[in-house]
Amino acid sequence: MSHFAFCVLGSGSSGNCSLLKINESKWIMIDAGFSMRQTKERMRTHNICMDEVGDVLLTHLDRDHFNPAWCRTLLNRGIFVHLHERHVDRGIRAGLDPKIMRPFTTSIDFEHLHVETVHMAHDVLGTVGFIFNYAQCQTRFGFATDLGRVPQSLLDTFTSLDMLAFESNYDPTMQRASGRPDFLQDRIMGGGGHLSNEESLAAVKHIAENSNLQHIVLLHLSRQCNASAIIRDLYQDHLAHLYDCVTITDQDRCSRLLRLEKQPTSLF
Repeated sequence: MSHFAFCVLGSGSSGNCSLLKINESKWIMIDAGFSMRQTKERMRTHNICMDEVGDVLLTHLDRDHFNPAWCRTLLNRGIFVHLHERHVDRGIRAGLDPKIMRPFTTSIDFEHLHVETVHMAHDVLGTVGFIFNYAQCQTRFGFATDLGRVPQSLLDTFTSLDMLAFESNYDPTMQRASGRPDFLQDRIMGGGGHLSNEESLAAVKHIAENSNLQHIVLLHLSRQCNASAIIRDLYQDHLAHLYDCVTITDQDRCSRLLRLEKQPTSLF
């Protein structure tokens, strides 16, 4: 069976970090927004240790997605950090050593794993979505968070997926009633910040129509302006046949370990 597995250690404005397993002993970390201590504690939930992490993929370098306290540890351990070429200067300013930085533009390649990338609007430099193509078991997994809007390029490439991890940040009614300053609400809802539950649902519905999703993982819920019950009601009403596939992540605890059950393709 496939060794492909995925979990979210936590997702939200206080920190984001996920882990993707690509073979018997190797994990890739997607974002590193928590402290090292907290990350290691959460990894132990699934009996994972830092010795098993060989690479970090960064969606972008906002503080909740990359904690600069990681820089020395990553260098000392020889863990490569893959980031979009637009983010290189910011990575250097954050303290990343160029020796471990691996800039990309459109794709990343690991053994048995090809990663397509999609650049999306978010603040000034944007953020990056990933499509993980695991050749041995013909698995496709799409990951996207901190989207200001859903670009057509994402919908064109997030097809034939088996698993999807996708942002569902805020409920518009709760956002407007939050008392947050107008400039902050404009940033979040103005197309350069985050996705509402409805925007997320519309994208997930489109992706699902062109995929065979076993899991839908919803990321980056706002503590102040969202609630899992609101999201569950939306899926019950509009995507009921996939309701049981949905995992809603939490800021304060890691998700269960999600697997895709596909037989490896013969190499002969």
